[in-house]
Amino acid sequence: MDKIFIRDLRLKTIIGTFPHERKAKQEVLINITLECNLQNAMQSDELSDTVNYKQIKLDIKEIVENSQFFLIERLAGAIVDKVLLTKGVLRCTVTVDKPNALRFSRSVAVEITRSNR
Repeated sequence: MDKIFIRDLRLKTIIGTFPHERKAKQEVLINITLECNLQNAMQSDELSDTVNYKQIKLDIKEIVENSQFFLIERLAGAIVDKVLLTKGVLRCTVTVDKPNALRFSRSVAVEITRSNR
């Protein structure tokens, strides 16, 4: 299976269960792996034969910046559900990191993998 990676997408959203987390947007770090068949794009060198990862980025940005989920699990699920609607995406893995969620750790992350199969 061929893969496209969108790495270290930094966006801001309201996320968290504590009252202070509901007041201001926090940064989340998103990584996405798109599994697809890139054979046609490899041969044609045409944008129309590959997955439109620019549109995927825009879709994710809209979800994240307009959401107010309590859990990163829910945010990751919303992202993977949207990405799987994209033409050519067979399987998707989304990782959402919430920096500084725990004292003494860089971040807490959730990873979700789903497929269209």
